[in-house]
Amino acid sequence: MSVDDSDHGHAFRTDGRGTRVSGPRVLVAGASIAGPALAHWLRRRGAEVTVVERAPEQRPGGQAVDARGVAKEVIRRMGLDTAVRAACTDTAGAHTVDADGQVLETFRADDDGGDGFIADIEILRADLSRVLHDDTRDGVEYVFGDRIAQLAQDADGVDVVFAGGKQRRFDVVVGADGLHSELRAMVFGPHERFLRHLGHVLAFYSLPNEFGLDRWLLEYQDQETGRSALLRPIQDATRAMAMFSFASADPDVDHRDVAAQKKLLRERMTGLGWLVPDMLAHLDDTPDFYFDQVAQVVMDRWSSGRVGLLGDAAFSSSPMSGQGTGLALVGAYLLAGELAAAEWDPHAGFTRYEARMRPFVEANQEIGRLNARSRDLPGPDTEPRPDFAGAGFTELVGRAINGVELPDYAGVPDSASTTGSPANPSAKS
Repeated sequence: MSVDDSDHGHAFRTDGRGTRVSGPRVLVAGASIAGPALAHWLRRRGAEVTVVERAPEQRPGGQAVDARGVAKEVIRRMGLDTAVRAACTDTAGAHTVDADGQVLETFRADDDGGDGFIADIEILRADLSRVLHDDTRDGVEYVFGDRIAQLAQDADGVDVVFAGGKQRRFDVVVGADGLHSELRAMVFGPHERFLRHLGHVLAFYSLPNEFGLDRWLLEYQDQETGRSALLRPIQDATRAMAMFSFASADPDVDHRDVAAQKKLLRERMTGLGWLVPDMLAHLDDTPDFYFDQVAQVVMDRWSSGRVGLLGDAAFSSSPMSGQGTGLALVGAYLLAGELAAAEWDPHAGFTRYEARMRPFVEANQEIGRLNARSRDLPGPDTEPRPDFAGAGFTELVGRAINGVELPDYAGVPDSASTTGSPANPSAKS
């Protein structure tokens, strides 16, 4: 029998002889990509996993994200390669164009072995999130429409109070709740301490494909103003994705004030030309508008006691790196593996996870900074544009794509279940 099976007692339950009969309880905040990916690996390593997400359901839309190099190996080890590729955008490549639509440069999806500017695994954020949720929902407890309101940790666990009123106890809590992580602010300090803005703003949303897009992405950049507009095809050929970027040290709008964001976007894109007026005509009709500063998260440490961070919450490299999803997937694999290898000792597990991940993260953050700098407006204090053709940049790209080891974690528990075999009998979706 279990001598402690309540949500308020110790998370490791034991039989009458003191033998542990279940794995650790881990709470993950965030159900986009990093959270469900971590849930997959935690479940396979024997943990009982709860994922809490403040949104009432899975978030729709989102930009196309890529998996390159070692991240593709993580997907393969998850057993999800077929499902992920089936949901990909199937983008053949990209054309940069001038204001009249004339092609200036072409990039193909099979360049650099599928790890180039357009990756061979390119998928909308919401579609990847759906694949990961479908894979884990039968073995992981998902709680939508709630969030962590308070937490207090001691030597043996973490007491969590949810906004909905419930109180529960966990062994480990992980924040995978994005760039503006509430858990990070709660445990580590205010956002301003960790966010590093790169001087640009990014906006994107879906719209009808009235532009004749057929597997080819189109991008227009105005060199004089630093503004750009992009149209990309998605799997639904009747729809497309619009993306805009412009230089701005501080747009001074709240990241949740959608009306103010749309107003500012219209103002900044006025007069850009190309297909921009037709793209902006759908701004008020889109169901999935996103707008935010291009920023990185830079922290001296990604854990505090039994609370750790993953993905953008810990080490956002910004969309300018093209590697945010890869970092989330690789980080999820390593974090779950290191915690299990340390027999769920959070200090040892978090420390080893960070040691393995940090050089990989730093290479990708440098890529993001260089790409942002290449879009800066020229001025007396502007740094020289990066040399993307040099050997140094080529070496950096190699480290950013494949510069991390994926241990096999031999001897660490692995249920090898990738089809949703429950990790605990009370799991629910």
